[in-house]
Amino acid sequence: MKRLIYSLSLLLFASQLATSQQISLKEKLPMDPAVKVGKLSNGLTYYIRKNVEPKNRAQLRLVLKAGSILEDENQRGLAHFMEHMDFNGTKNFPKNEMVNFLEKNGIQFGADLNAYTSFDETVYMLPVPTDTLEKLDKFMMVLSEWAAHATLEDTEIDKERGVVLEESRLRKGAQSRIQEKLLPVIFNGSRYAQRLPIGLDSIIQNAPYSSVRNFHHDWYRPNLQAVVAVGDFDPAQMEAMIKKYFGGIENPKNEKVRIKYEVPLKGTTEAIVITDKEQPYNMVQLYYLQPEKKEITAQNRRESIMASLFNSMISQRLQELMQKADPPYQFGMSNYSSFLGNLDALTVMAVAKGADVEKALKTVLDENERVSKFGFTETELERAKLAYKSRVEKQFNEKDKTDSESFVEELVQCFLNDVVMTDISFDNAFVKEYLEGIKLTEVNALVKKLITKDNRVLALIGSEKDKDKLPTEAQLKEWIDNTGSNITAYVDEAVATSLVSKMPKAGKIVSENKVEAVGVTELVFDNGMKVNLKPTDFKNDEIKFRGNSWGGSSLYDDKDFMNASFGSYMASVSGNGNLKASQLTKFMSGKVAQVNAVIGSNSEAIIGSSSVKDFETALQMVYNRFTNNNLDPEAAAGAIGNQRDFLINMEKSPTPEKVFGDSVQSVMSNYAFRGQPMTSARMEGVNPEKAMEVFKERFNNASDFEFTFVGNFDIEKIKPLLLTYLGGIPGTNKKETFRDLNINPPTGKVTKIVKKGTEDKARVLLSFTGTYAPNDAEELQIKALGDILSIKLTEKLREEESGVYSPYANGSTSRVPMPRYTFRIGYGCSPANVDKLVDITMKEIEKIKANGAETVDIEKFVSKQKLDFQTNLKNNDYWLNALTSKYQNGDKITEILTEDKLLDKVSVESTKATAKKYLSGDNIIKMILLPEDK
Repeated sequence: MKRLIYSLSLLLFASQLATSQQISLKEKLPMDPAVKVGKLSNGLTYYIRKNVEPKNRAQLRLVLKAGSILEDENQRGLAHFMEHMDFNGTKNFPKNEMVNFLEKNGIQFGADLNAYTSFDETVYMLPVPTDTLEKLDKFMMVLSEWAAHATLEDTEIDKERGVVLEESRLRKGAQSRIQEKLLPVIFNGSRYAQRLPIGLDSIIQNAPYSSVRNFHHDWYRPNLQAVVAVGDFDPAQMEAMIKKYFGGIENPKNEKVRIKYEVPLKGTTEAIVITDKEQPYNMVQLYYLQPEKKEITAQNRRESIMASLFNSMISQRLQELMQKADPPYQFGMSNYSSFLGNLDALTVMAVAKGADVEKALKTVLDENERVSKFGFTETELERAKLAYKSRVEKQFNEKDKTDSESFVEELVQCFLNDVVMTDISFDNAFVKEYLEGIKLTEVNALVKKLITKDNRVLALIGSEKDKDKLPTEAQLKEWIDNTGSNITAYVDEAVATSLVSKMPKAGKIVSENKVEAVGVTELVFDNGMKVNLKPTDFKNDEIKFRGNSWGGSSLYDDKDFMNASFGSYMASVSGNGNLKASQLTKFMSGKVAQVNAVIGSNSEAIIGSSSVKDFETALQMVYNRFTNNNLDPEAAAGAIGNQRDFLINMEKSPTPEKVFGDSVQSVMSNYAFRGQPMTSARMEGVNPEKAMEVFKERFNNASDFEFTFVGNFDIEKIKPLLLTYLGGIPGTNKKETFRDLNINPPTGKVTKIVKKGTEDKARVLLSFTGTYAPNDAEELQIKALGDILSIKLTEKLREEESGVYSPYANGSTSRVPMPRYTFRIGYGCSPANVDKLVDITMKEIEKIKANGAETVDIEKFVSKQKLDFQTNLKNNDYWLNALTSKYQNGDKITEILTEDKLLDKVSVESTKATAKKYLSGDNIIKMILLPEDK
């Protein structure tokens, strides 16, 4: 035993030494030592990392360095099609048995079990429980089935054609039409422009079976694949499973060469103007293309940090322009990052106000030119460094509480990009070693490298209705070469030293109660505020909180409704306390804390989070929200003006989705004034001063608020802070509640058909609504019926009919302002199939009403919910939401621990009774979006 302890001590010392010694900038970055990287004799690569957050769970990935870029001309779309086929029959899981097996184990198709196909890769995602070795072994079999054992039966291929065509149909519209014209220019005529993963409908519809099988044969091979496994398991056992299931897979004879395609750099400036009648706003995108810079060496990492500092500083400057009374654009951005294939890019984007593209573009370009000419300031760089260091430190603080999903996604990119994932201890040490040494002159010099006149692509995407007002391609090129003529150096204003101008007088605790079963301490302060505290160790450096009060905009007459709705927005854009928004952003550099105040229909809330060290800062922001709100007239005018301009654009060239969404909103509120969609005309009713006045009224009384805190804190240590900043808020001992304004969906059978758009696609939304008797058991039965119906519709409408891509159904409830339930069923489809699919949907509902849900579907629902419940009990967000809900509803908070027991009451009979009660069809709203008549 002594020898073991001595050995462990040496290992610990060696680890500490490795992270404390300076790494030479010429050295290659080291892979996280916790990751086991291996390669089988057939060429398959694997990455294994043990991680116990969450416990008894793992994230598995099968990664393939093959995507749509490898398709032959007659295979366009078959890489993505092949991804679909891996869920439709493999050697050990015929037809749909794989999905059935996984869903029975609580892994939901779509939400958990999924995959994606891109230009250069295909990735299969499988989050699994690891509570038994037998199950884990079978999950690894699933991964191997995807890797090599798809059966690709003729009948299954034909069935899946319709599903993929429906996915393609969903994507059709203004964006897809614009993309078809834009990509050949951005991708410089390379193969990428002709290999969008969704492919061509004609090929999906008519491709011979052999074409699908050929793609699978050529590219689904181990020397192009990786298995990534991160989670709570024995790494040695995982490695053995990988060898067991993947070691025998062979590469094809005479294998095709995996060409690495590139986007060429032509050294020129390209410009294009694209308009579409369904494009609502005018936007410019400028790409400064550069060869890709991978993080291979320590020097590369240092350069990457410099680029991150640049992004942070330029973003701050562009955001400050939004605080003006007349902002120059709706939105502006300048950001350097990876682009595609072999390229990185500095991407400059501006959304114009109306048709004033010149002002929007030149403003963003001027800011880049201002930096190029005068550079950033030392104070800007210092703040950017603080923010960067703070982000890394927070990750370091959570090193033993990091979710497996974070690791697995990074390791996927390691395989795809041939890089490594460094350990967070290394990252933290590297930042301490090199961040401060980055000089302002270096960052300013970087700007000149990023902004050049070579390899530029400028695209204007605009509304067809503004076509005559928009610049030509020649004008665009002229503008980007003639910017910054009258610019002056940026002046960085001094940063405030404090948030609170005058410290409040601390309050007192008048009562304290401990609910030992759930580890909650309930406090009442002498100002009337209630505070509930649940310390946890789920995260090392996280505290989350929420404060609620009933009332909201319901307490205001219709004439003040818009002001009440925009009150929290006016407060947000005005900053916090005596600090304007731009000043607040600078003050918060290096601090991890955020606080948002929201006025809802029936309540108002303060929602926030912080690191442990910045908890006091978060509380100070809360205190200011109650006691010190100052309208910034310039920022408020700019924000409202931008909102109005945006809505004018949307109204001028509305998309079919917006028209349909607005119609749904109006119908579901029975055309009540407050339920109508936002319009530019309604914006005229917003008065910034009155909106701020309403905000102050909603947040002027501590007595009416109840706060709940969850996270890593010691109750006794934070009590003084809570008593100062929450106990110090004035209270009137007045309690309010909401008003029920009777804004409810219409009763009876309602059908609304909306016609908009030119693409051959439809959307269906069915809503069943009504009242219910509120209690946890009934609410779970409603949720269960919705989720089970979603499983059944996926089986019927997608798998059997091949008529939709992603149908959904859900059952939801709300107790405020009065208990109501809503079942929603929706999907996109061909206009020709609307009636047939609605008929099938209604027949499935009738089957459940007559016979109850099938046992297998109940099993899938219950398995998923039990897995989620186990994970949720170790999650701060879950506890915050659950506790807040229980306190608001007046329920016992101890019931949180036994909510999974309600799952035992979901049965064939309960689903039958629930369907009869809530899906009677007496109150059903059917809404359908169809293309316009031609």
